[in-house]
Amino acid sequence: MRFDVVTLFPETLAAVSASGITRRALEQGLWQLAAWNPRDFTTDAHRTVDDRPFGGGPGMVMLAEPLALAVEAARAAQRAAGAARSRVVVLSAAGRRWRDADAKAAATASGAAEGLVLVCGRYEGIDQRFIDACADDEVSIGDYVISGGELAAMVLIDSIVRQLPGALKQESVARESFADGGIDGPQYTRPETWRGQPVPPVLLSGHHADIERWRREQATRRTAARRPDLHAAAAATEFNEQQVRGDARRRSASPGGTSIIHGNDPSSGRDTPHGAASESGAASSHTRATMA
Repeated sequence: MRFDVVTLFPETLAAVSASGITRRALEQGLWQLAAWNPRDFTTDAHRTVDDRPFGGGPGMVMLAEPLALAVEAARAAQRAAGAARSRVVVLSAAGRRWRDADAKAAATASGAAEGLVLVCGRYEGIDQRFIDACADDEVSIGDYVISGGELAAMVLIDSIVRQLPGALKQESVARESFADGGIDGPQYTRPETWRGQPVPPVLLSGHHADIERWRREQATRRTAARRPDLHAAAAATEFNEQQVRGDARRRSASPGGTSIIHGNDPSSGRDTPHGAASESGAASSHTRATMA
């Protein structure tokens, strides 16, 4: 997979190309990186890349033309390198929130030799006409403001590269936060007691089933406490999956198409098959599953 970053500060990208997992993956040839400086696509002596905003206001706005020329050069370089397609992503506080699912999707698309062109904004923003004409997507990494899009671009690169086959052991990726829709539980290592705080005994038991159950419980509790939005989404997904599985079981259990599901008849105080008449002669209503 190839990343081309349009930035006024190409030197900042060393943080993602010279360290850690992303450096090793780069050395393995799992991904490629190139930087394009909009100043190299200017025509004036001062290499101007910004100007005052129409309508007044503080700060400066990045000019559309140097950015557009830089993006065109980046896309041409990606085609020459064999990319089947290129997507242009502008890093912007006005963009949609980047998610783990987006990183996985981008890593999967890399199998078709996809290239990403990441455009890093600065100052008060980018001329909207460039975004309308050249961008396929606008992305934000959170509800806060940083000085430029370079840090956000490196976040996207790191989140995608670690998902590429061969960058990490598959087991490591599968057990990370967000892999199953929630966040990971607590982790412990040596010593067994640190400043009077012991490791939870179950982790020392050697009973793998109990350890796995404990980890799932801890992850669920942590997600509910710290990210109730994720917990609610995961609960809704599980509820829907249970409904689908239940429907499938009922269809397979009743070849004639009539499902027999036991619910509670409030008038009689005992279970009554749905579709059968109650003592009063009225058909009992379907019970509804509710989420706690």
